[in-house]
Amino acid sequence: MKMKRMAIPLVALALVLLGTGCGTRITCTGACGGDKDVCKALELSGKNRPELEKVLAHYAAPADSLKLKAARYLIGNMVGKSYYRFVLLDSLDNEHKIEVLDYPDYTTMVAGFDSVEAIYGELHWDTRDLQPDLENITADYLINNIDLAFAAWRNRPWAKSLNFDDFCANVLPYRGSNEPLEPWREYFMNKYADLPEKMADPEDPVEAATLINRDIKSWFNFDERFYRHPTDQGLQEMLSCGLGRCEDMTNLAIYAMRANALAVTSDYTPHWADSGNNHAWNAIMVPGGRAVPFMGCERDPGDYHLRSRMAKAYRKTYARNDSNLVFRRRNEDEKIPGWLSGKSYTDVTSMYTPVADVRIEIAAPPAGVQFAYLCVFNDGEWKPIHWGEIRDGSVVFTDMGTDICYLPMCFDADELVPVGPALILEKSGAIRTLAARKDDTLTLSLASTTRRAAGISTDTVAQAFFTRGTTYELFYWDSEWKSLGRQTAGDGRLVFRDAPANALFWLVADGSRKNERIFTWDDGQQVWY
Repeated sequence: MKMKRMAIPLVALALVLLGTGCGTRITCTGACGGDKDVCKALELSGKNRPELEKVLAHYAAPADSLKLKAARYLIGNMVGKSYYRFVLLDSLDNEHKIEVLDYPDYTTMVAGFDSVEAIYGELHWDTRDLQPDLENITADYLINNIDLAFAAWRNRPWAKSLNFDDFCANVLPYRGSNEPLEPWREYFMNKYADLPEKMADPEDPVEAATLINRDIKSWFNFDERFYRHPTDQGLQEMLSCGLGRCEDMTNLAIYAMRANALAVTSDYTPHWADSGNNHAWNAIMVPGGRAVPFMGCERDPGDYHLRSRMAKAYRKTYARNDSNLVFRRRNEDEKIPGWLSGKSYTDVTSMYTPVADVRIEIAAPPAGVQFAYLCVFNDGEWKPIHWGEIRDGSVVFTDMGTDICYLPMCFDADELVPVGPALILEKSGAIRTLAARKDDTLTLSLASTTRRAAGISTDTVAQAFFTRGTTYELFYWDSEWKSLGRQTAGDGRLVFRDAPANALFWLVADGSRKNERIFTWDDGQQVWY
């Protein structure tokens, strides 16, 4: 991110930064170089302000002008950066300590959580031990981070084409997410000190990233038990246990690669568009601004493909993005989704999938509402994936992934409510509205509750994928899910009559976790979204 700075002669700046005696407070004009973000950070740092001032003073000499800019970049964007841990609470806010590695596998762990809920009521996560970087980071930590980042940038052969802005964005930052602050640069610089000697082309950043990734995936692995360990791990914990979730894997790749001046990002989709859950992965930026995706600790650059449909892809950034939703809100009382309230992310959907804009007419939004959301169906719920500002009765959602089903919604107080029918954004970019026609009915012969490889059995009977004896309920969307009846599965397909045409459907098994997928009925078959 390019930041506005006041031009100050370096000699004069050095005098202001260093002062004329011991303990002299740096003035905002001198320390900040006219950068209001640095001034704000210093004001918010409280008792820790001298530590940040030491960093700025340390780089006051003319020979360190670029490092001073880097220090201002880190400090000016430090607001909101922090470590915190998640704790598991019951309905009375009593904390329950459950160690995920005490269970042999994910299924056993979930059963353990369920048994605790059976006794203490529904459990929920909350945060504790918030440690803002502005109030806790030390001058030594920041100076060490900056010096080592510059050393790698200047000495690693594959970093020759990396400009200063890209260096600041994707090499310089000292943290990946909300993990504890720990030194990691020196460890990975030393570990891969001889890497250029092992490369066919030492100037190829993708080859360097591939070799590092092959090493870290030899000792660190994904483990789904860590879905119930939402506190981000630091390097020491990851070295100790060798296991983690996607966030840990992407952070580990960031440590290992940024320590060696590889411009590596962490990209993510908050909600898959045609399945449950979410995902985070890495990408390495190469000359020309192209991103080559990979999965830290799992799949290498050029050998990694995102297999589910993506409505939106975002990139975590260290710098604040002033175009984000949280900076556009005029009414602080209007609720916005938690993850969309972040200040440091940017939209990179077009790097990963074909996109199109979606314009929706909203005749009567809830009173006083400024924003609408386009939602995807994920884990049995409509979940916001992007936002748009309502203007003159309409809203535009930019760069939406195609071949996906969406629902426009707004907040009415604390509840998301539909403000239009569901729609399909076709591959062509055309919009198909799904408004159920109850006077035009269909007979549906259903084979499954989710996408399957359908076919005909050897005795010419159409295959079905149901559990015999399980009852299934069919719903269609009409501002809410409405039932079309229940049937208990035998050996064949489930047939539902009098279903409305042009509708969105959802077939759900009794007792399921609502992982079944939505579908339309087109040309006599289920089409999945």
